Amino acid sequence: MAANRRPTLADVAREVGVSAKTVSRVLNEDGPASAQTREQVLAAVARLGFQPNLMARNIRVGGPDTTVGLVIPDLANPFFGAVARGIEDTVGDHGLTLLMGSSADDPARERALTDKFLARRISVLMVVPSVGADHSHLKPHRTAGLPVVFLDRPGVGLATDSVVSTNRTGAHDGVAHLIAHGHRRIGFVGDLPTRLYTRRERLAGYREALREAGLAHDRSLVTNAHDQHGASAATSQLLALADPPTALFAGNNIVALGIVTELARSHRKDVAVVAFDDVALAEALEPALTVVAQNPEEIGRAAAAIALARLDGDRSRTRTVTIPTQLISRGSGEHAPAAQHEA
Repeated sequence: MAANRRPTLADVAREVGVSAKTVSRVLNEDGPASAQTREQVLAAVARLGFQPNLMARNIRVGGPDTTVGLVIPDLANPFFGAVARGIEDTVGDHGLTLLMGSSADDPARERALTDKFLARRISVLMVVPSVGADHSHLKPHRTAGLPVVFLDRPGVGLATDSVVSTNRTGAHDGVAHLIAHGHRRIGFVGDLPTRLYTRRERLAGYREALREAGLAHDRSLVTNAHDQHGASAATSQLLALADPPTALFAGNNIVALGIVTELARSHRKDVAVVAFDDVALAEALEPALTVVAQNPEEIGRAAAAIALARLDGDRSRTRTVTIPTQLISRGSGEHAPAAQHEA
């Protein structure tokens, strides 16, 4: 066998001096083989470093793979990394392996990834839906028994299980916290695109908090960004208004990083900040960052638990599980506005 070639079933058979079918019977435990033959085959497998092609076997026998397929928007976003960790920790205890890919929030790329996962005959499909994606193509697979779970955002065109955060309530609580500390001009920097479910829900929570406090919704205080650089630019624009905000609400963790970067660059310690999503080293900032923290690992664990229950035969009605958020006060959202901006 060439040194740079992966060993095959035929190589193991040749090493032992038996047929490939005999090797297959030993590895799959689906036919007769003597104890001596079994011992020789397993020794050759270990010696050659042979890895059985489980995907090919599952396709051949018509069974599912032992894989959970997960489609997320961004592999670099720590939020989705924590979601994946929660899934992996849960399904790993049941003999399943997590396989993950990024859609870049592109519906076409999401569809291509799900098609690849389905071709592997995965045991479970989990998707963070892209804006504009249609999931009706998954109906035949779900009808056939494949557990499909949407994460972070509901899907479109398919009634199935979902796990989301309390986006609206969390944003409401964060903005109400700023109002309670005397702020009346509060900017909102949300994610893009504006049709994004989490962005819409968090903006709704922002508006509800203003309405409850008797404050008008000023559209000039609402802006958007999809990355850290864009959030910095949006922050600069808000602070340049004739009547600028005294506080800012960040729509997600990436936006929050852009906001605090711009505030540090412009030496604006007078502007209060509350962020939706926690960020790494939030306590190391000056002041430390007040956040509405999601629980991404719990989102992952809850999604995995639903999928495992479906695999075990749960045929109850589809459900949406909502994971609560938590307001964590650290300093950036607790100082009152400067005297000249007070109502």
